[in-house]
Amino acid sequence: MRYFFKFLLFFYCFVSFAQLPKGFVYVEDIIPDINVELRYYTSNNFVGKVIDGYHSNKLILTKQTAIALKHVQEELQNNNLCLKIYDGYRPQQAVNHFIRWANDLNDTINKPIFYPDVAKENLFKADYIASRSGHSRGSTVDLTIINGNTGKPIDMGSTYDFFGEVSWVNYDNITDTQKANRKILQKVMLKYGFRNYPKEWWHFTLREEPFPNTYFDFPIK
Repeated sequence: MRYFFKFLLFFYCFVSFAQLPKGFVYVEDIIPDINVELRYYTSNNFVGKVIDGYHSNKLILTKQTAIALKHVQEELQNNNLCLKIYDGYRPQQAVNHFIRWANDLNDTINKPIFYPDVAKENLFKADYIASRSGHSRGSTVDLTIINGNTGKPIDMGSTYDFFGEVSWVNYDNITDTQKANRKILQKVMLKYGFRNYPKEWWHFTLREEPFPNTYFDFPIK
């Protein structure tokens, strides 16, 4: 009986893995030491709730993106630094959750933390919320750099997912150290084939993404 249950467990794991569309991988299978904190699997985000489609803290990306990130991680580790990932593949159902939330102007529970200077009704106009996200194509990541000894993020001048000019890559009214830290991230990500979204220092997309016109909706499990 014990072996039977082991077989069932193996079969369940195999089937779960096989449910990923062709071309997608669990990033930990390629970068075992990657630090992952999917913010939308928690309430620590601008909505203040776990987001639809996020059923586990598993980072999923296209295989090409995961391999490119592996190169980034290896180079950073030469300087006692590491990557910390806040989001990767994002199902369309999660984007739809954002849209419903943005249209509910009375729900502003986390406004003081994430968008204190932006009226909620302007989030679409300011391009902070959209009906489709590059994350749903599987080759976009939100990330930062952490200290290899402490595991703490280095100072980038703003928190992740802060809606405001201070999060723009070239925002000038931050310290020299914060500017230098942003340059470290920009340089290493661009070196390995990523491009940045100028309004979010943490947001990068693989230039040669394999599914540039496909938006996926399978859940994160």
